[in-house]
Order: sequence, then structure tokens, then C-alpha cells
Amino acid sequence: MDAISSFALASGLGWASGFRLYATVCVVGLLGRFHYVQLPQALTILTHPAVISVAGILMLVEFLADKIPYIDSTWDAIQTFVRIPAGTLLAMGAMQSADPMTITLAGLLGGSLAGVTHATKAGSRALINTSPEPVSNVVTSFGEDGLWLSGGWLALAHPMVFMSLLIILVLVMLWMLPKIWRGITLVLGKIMRVFGVNAY
Repeated sequence: MDAISSFALASGLGWASGFRLYATVCVVGLLGRFHYVQLPQALTILTHPAVISVAGILMLVEFLADKIPYIDSTWDAIQTFVRIPAGTLLAMGAMQSADPMTITLAGLLGGSLAGVTHATKAGSRALINTSPEPVSNVVTSFGEDGLWLSGGWLALAHPMVFMSLLIILVLVMLWMLPKIWRGITLVLGKIMRVFGVNAY
């Protein structure tokens, strides 16, 4: 695996962890186990049957939880403490380098991508949950599944294309985050006023 492919894999794993961590671990593990993808030595642990099995079970749990309004936001809140550290570790493992600086930078990149992606996902889903109908939640969840699948495929098959699109996507997410945060604070303010709590 060349430097560009390693960098794309590290970035892809960090980004994908913010969306679908367990699906990422399970699918990458299966691809490595059946030799569709040559994983770096540090990531070969993902091909172990126990890792694939546990990740597969959690993938199914996450898939179902992500389709249910309010349950998805509760799940996202819990996963805040899992997705970002996991994205950091996966990105570090993807870099085939003995240079500590390179591995550290990869970890920072992976953790940052996982954090931005997770924050955008969790924040937007919290706002969508304020809608009285459940259809938008399910449609959004399936849209995220499609984005995760297409992004993961590009990261493995067309690293340069993936990196170019990832830069655009990150800029869009950074643009969205302040707007999502303002929306959440407005919703929280309305809820607090309903219960007679002074927000200031």
C-alpha cells in the first residue's frame, strides 16, 4: 500500500467512524479476512473472527437504533465516547510507517474527522427529531448509510477521488456545525420556557 492509499485509508477510517463505527470495523475486517483488501499490519486484528462477530452484532444494533427517533440521539450521545477515540486508533493503524510523527499526525487527523462527522451527524439528527413525523429520520438514516458505503468504496478503490471529495465534505460540515448548534440552542430554549426554566 503506497503513501496515498495509506493516507486515504487513514482519513476514510476516521471519517467513517463518525458515521458508522461498528459497520466500518466489521466490513473492513471482512474485506481483510477474505483478502479483498490488504490491510496494514496494525489493522490485521480487525480480521479476527471475534472482532468481526462483535462488530457485526453492534452494527446491527446501531442500524436499528439509528432508525428510531430519540433512540438515535441517545445512541449518538453514548457513542461520542467511542467513535472519536476509535477513529483516532484506526487512522493510526492505517499508516504503514515507523515514524512516530507520521503516526501521531494520522491519529490527530482521524480523531478530528471522526469528531467533525459525529458532531454533524448527532446534531442534525437531534434537530430532525423535533419533527413530529418519523419519516425524515428514517430517510436521513438511510442517506447516511448510502454516504458511508459510497465514501468507503471510494477510499479503497479511488483514494485520490475520495480525498478530494472529503475536503469538500469537511468544509460543508464545518459550515453546517454553527447553524446546527444555533438550531439546537433555540429548541432547548423553547423546551426550557415550556417548563418555566429561565435560560439566562
